[in-house]
Amino acid sequence: MKKGLLMLGFLLLFTTAFFSHSFASVQKPDSAATEEELVFTEVGSAQDSAANNIVKDTVKKAAAVDKTVEKQQPLAASGTSEKEKTLWETFIAGLLGGFIAFLMPCIFPMVPLTVSYFTKRAGSRQKGIGQAFIYGISIIVIYVAFGLLITGVFGSAKLNELSASGWFNFFFFLLLVVFAVSFFGAFEITLPSSFVNKVDQKADDSKGLGGIFFMAASLALVSFSCTGPIIGTLLVQASSKGEFLAPAIGMFGFALALALPFTLSAIFPGFLSAMPKSGGWLNSVKVCLGFLELALALKFLSAADLVWHWEWFDREIFLALWIIIFILMGVYILGKIKFSHDSDVPYVSVPRLFFAILSLSFAIYLVPGLWGAPVNILSGIAPPMNTQDFILNGNGASVSASPSGFPATVKYSETLKPPVGFNSFFDLDEGLAYAKRVNKPVLIDFTGHACVNCRKMEDKVWIDKEVGRLIKEEYVLIQLYVDERNIKMPKEKVHYSEVLRTTTDDLGRWNGDFQATKYVSNSQPFYVLAGHDLNPLVKPQGAIFDAKEYAAYLQSGLDKFKNAGKPNE
Repeated sequence: MKKGLLMLGFLLLFTTAFFSHSFASVQKPDSAATEEELVFTEVGSAQDSAANNIVKDTVKKAAAVDKTVEKQQPLAASGTSEKEKTLWETFIAGLLGGFIAFLMPCIFPMVPLTVSYFTKRAGSRQKGIGQAFIYGISIIVIYVAFGLLITGVFGSAKLNELSASGWFNFFFFLLLVVFAVSFFGAFEITLPSSFVNKVDQKADDSKGLGGIFFMAASLALVSFSCTGPIIGTLLVQASSKGEFLAPAIGMFGFALALALPFTLSAIFPGFLSAMPKSGGWLNSVKVCLGFLELALALKFLSAADLVWHWEWFDREIFLALWIIIFILMGVYILGKIKFSHDSDVPYVSVPRLFFAILSLSFAIYLVPGLWGAPVNILSGIAPPMNTQDFILNGNGASVSASPSGFPATVKYSETLKPPVGFNSFFDLDEGLAYAKRVNKPVLIDFTGHACVNCRKMEDKVWIDKEVGRLIKEEYVLIQLYVDERNIKMPKEKVHYSEVLRTTTDDLGRWNGDFQATKYVSNSQPFYVLAGHDLNPLVKPQGAIFDAKEYAAYLQSGLDKFKNAGKPNE
């Protein structure tokens, strides 16, 4: 029993980090389509002019990119190393999800039964080990194929577009709530019994490799009530990366973690005997995961609120719900809340006590956020600070006075709001005209309502004193939202985008087309330090979570602007 509780404790530790931090960090790049799927036309070419119907707007004025700058610095900031990092993070997230799934009541008790079956069927331990290897590989093949099917059906570009959609985020909010209720024991999510029985019968009738493969398929189907919510959550997060292989990589990590215990138990019999015995603690693991699913669901509701501009699911409401969820989870671990499938907890063991303390302490840590504290661990997950109704003190991002000559109201300010403490334009032409008037370079921030890393940058990096000073005093901030669908563009700016394969009829599509056409990138956040000709002063960058490094980046662009003398008109 003690081993089981220790296992539960480690699960709680991993899942807390997994959902509250790792899921935020795996969003890099937060919204990126692969370069192969983007159809780029040469800027300034005849095809580009034809596709855009010779629209006389800022894109036309800035169409000719400075070739010297282009040779010195590649404009595509989403490099191979960043993509590799994203895939590695997705793999680790899948690995953690697989280990959690292994501890579910649908899978954990099956390990000794499966291993003993291999040993008896093979007739010898050596053959049993070989069959266990094949069984593990079959599990991996099944889940990776499922991940490839997801991207094969939708494509990474479509998944990327969906991840910024209000309907997508609201649907997954409802889906995760259903998953949580299922984990609480209200019902079980199962596949049609006739289908499961056919696969199970196929496993019994088949011999050799085919029989082992169908055994693995049977495990995947029978355990769906436990693994389905975990797989669904993982695929949602992986799909939002915009990387074609992300869902498959996530499923590979998940399947690897799931298959390893079965294989290791066949190779090392001592591993099987060292495992904790099945018991009521398995359901405790399941219920704790239900609490975490419920907390994560609120992140998707927040994204839908931001995209649709409901303006009711504010930051303090989000934090209040998270505080309640983690208090209830701590109380549950202490055995003071009991669900229908739970066993009695006659006493509180030391592991239960410590991990109840962990859950309750996390809830208390969130309390200052109700009055405007940064709560950095939830940066990118919680709604942005500008949705907070009450901020007790500045916390480094208090509302600052507008600089001299800054308009009292800017275009689209009735819908879009800048980060707390900053003044921002949301229209490229308006911001550029102001920058020319005050003779300052521009910081073009390609961002999005559902962009996790965009919020992390604003919450954790922009509040740094030096970073905030440089942005406020030395640059003109222009925030271009690529997922804003409510603001419609005037007729003179609507044109067909070969990159997006649609018309730029709303502000988000116009901004997205401008980013991809001018700067050959489709990821957010994406920061361009530019002169008045909109050509980059230094290489554009994505998220930089080190404040000193980001300040140095801002300073390098400022130095380049000042050394260039009079800006190009």
